[in-house]
Amino acid sequence: MKWDEVTLVILAAFGCVTLLLTQISEVLSRLPQIIRAWRQVRHELSGGTDPGSRDHSATVTDPGALAVDPGRRSHTSGEPEAGRGEDL
Repeated sequence: MKWDEVTLVILAAFGCVTLLLTQISEVLSRLPQIIRAWRQVRHELSGGTDPGSRDHSATVTDPGALAVDPGRRSHTSGEPEAGRGEDL
């Protein structure tokens, strides 16, 4: 194996690691939105009669508002967003 081949293998390995870390970061950054959407679906499917759920009077009924938009930072679950320190 020549040094050129070794260098290419090392560059390819670092590229794959970088891609993997980037993808993990994207998934983790969207996780709070996914969890809120899942709770919203569970609440709607239970007919709003789930005894363990909170009152979601400010719940959005427009299905377009539930679409994931990375630029949108507001939330509709009634729970404070992680790291913001808001009390609702």
